[in-house]
Parts: sequence; C-alpha cells; structure tokens
Amino acid sequence: MIRVVLADDHHLVRKGIRALLEKSEDIEVVGEAEDGLQAVELAERLLPDVLVMDIAMPLMNGIQATERICATLATRVVILSMHSDETLVKYALRNGAKGYLLKRSVTEELLLAVRAASRGETYLSPAISKIVLHEFLAQPADSPSTAFDGLSPREREVLQFIAEGHTNAAIAQALNLSVKTVEKHRASLMSKLDVHDVAGLTRIAIKHGLVFPDK
Repeated sequence: MIRVVLADDHHLVRKGIRALLEKSEDIEVVGEAEDGLQAVELAERLLPDVLVMDIAMPLMNGIQATERICATLATRVVILSMHSDETLVKYALRNGAKGYLLKRSVTEELLLAVRAASRGETYLSPAISKIVLHEFLAQPADSPSTAFDGLSPREREVLQFIAEGHTNAAIAQALNLSVKTVEKHRASLMSKLDVHDVAGLTRIAIKHGLVFPDK
C-alpha cells in the first residue's frame, strides 16, 4: 500500500484529489496539509511514501517544503500545480521533486505519477516534459548563477514570509527562531540581493515563484 499525504491550501481541491486517489486499491491517503509548514510537519510525523504537493501555499510554498522534506526524509514528492513556469519547474526538480503535473492533469495520470514516485522514478506530464526539454536546450553550459541562487534555504523561507507581509516577530514564531536571527536574515537578504526595501524583496519573491500575486 502506498501511503500518501496531500498538501494544498484549497479544501475542495484536496477533497477531489483524495477521492481520485482512494479509488485505487494500492493507495491510501493518510493526511492532509493546507500550507507548506504543515506539509513538512506531517511528512516528519507520518513518514508517507509520497507527498502530493501544490506550489502556491502560504507560510512555506511547495518548493521550499519539497526541499526541506527531500533533504531529510525518504518521502518522495509529486508537485501538482496550476503553474507551468519554467523557473518553478526547474526549482521543483532541483529541490528533489520526483514528479510534476499540472492540475488539469488530475486524472489517472496522477495515479501513475504517485506509483512512479513510490518506486523512486520521476514522472512528468507531457506538457512539463516539453518545458524541461526547452529549458535544458536553452540553458548555456556555463550559465552564471544569480544572486537568488546564492540564498540559503532558510533565507528563501524568510523571504517568502517577508513578501507575504509577516512581521519579524511572526516570522520568528513560525520558524522557531529568535527575532534577532530573523533580523539578521532580513539584512542578509537585502545585502545579497542588493535590495533595500520590502517592495523590492517582494518583487524578487514573485519573480522566483516564492509567492503568487493571484493567490
């Protein structure tokens, strides 16, 4: 039996995905999360075989959560998102995702992706495969890294919280850090990104898919 956790901030979406997965005799949904932090907590507590993850979620987005989970757990992550931007696909796969499907693919294809991920294989929907191939062919072999690429996982988490409008105190509480540590991360972000106001940090967070203006 493949044990699965679902992570999406829309209850009705989770309900639909759960109904589809539970039609299969070899898949069991063992938990649901409505934000990235909760997804990480459930993964650590329940140790599911596969976590089906949205990207655009509050507190910690799906890519950040994927990075955290894949760094410490054997759980495989399948991204299920409405976003097909090349940058998001690239970050998701680089951070350990074993699958990437668009939400319009919530059909039997999701079952194939979950089963493939449980075996340690990578599954991409056809539309995403084209994006990955295009990005690979368009990427120069000596392409320089950007300032954003140089951010640590924690700095990216803090950047998302800042872009969502949270105060230093709220960020500290959510991430179990001291306010002083959050202030240091904020200063480091501004220095590394050469940005000196929240509006500038927010624009960078949107550009790199940490937050989504339509959410």
